[in-house]
Amino acid sequence: MFVLDLIDKYYPEDNKLKRIFLSHACSVEKKALQIAATHPELNVDEKFLSEAALLHDIGIFLTHAPDIFCFGKEPYLCHGYLGAELMREEGFPRHALVCERHTGAGLSLKEIIERRLPVPHREMVPQSMEEQIICFADKFFSKTHLDEEKNVKKIREDMEKYGKEGLERFTEWGKLFGE
Repeated sequence: MFVLDLIDKYYPEDNKLKRIFLSHACSVEKKALQIAATHPELNVDEKFLSEAALLHDIGIFLTHAPDIFCFGKEPYLCHGYLGAELMREEGFPRHALVCERHTGAGLSLKEIIERRLPVPHREMVPQSMEEQIICFADKFFSKTHLDEEKNVKKIREDMEKYGKEGLERFTEWGKLFGE
């Protein structure tokens, strides 16, 4: 499977970061596939959903987040678009969009500008059903408490700190996906 080859390319050592990355990615993949299975009416490409869920955080090693053993130079918020750049270079533009658009509950251009976020000035809100499902599923799992699935109340509390735009998207996804 090319996904594992890509993961091994960017995370070649069996270390704490790789284990955190894989544990989190597998949790997100499982939840995303559960959502797809529960909602066949959404006509989700499950193969792509699985691949993209496993790769959505591929760019974290480029960021500075020592708590999860990331010792790169960029702010953690940048991991989405940095991962997207890697996926585009590898020839996977569709997977790149998932990487780019999963941060928070997606980032609108308005939000990026108003909050002066250190990311490119473009729309980064999930569009495809697969992008939305992965972004939603990702919110249930942190990289610091790998064995815990957050409840919706906790996610909402965390998201409120960053404004209502992302929280509103998350709420709509909760209605759509039945959480």
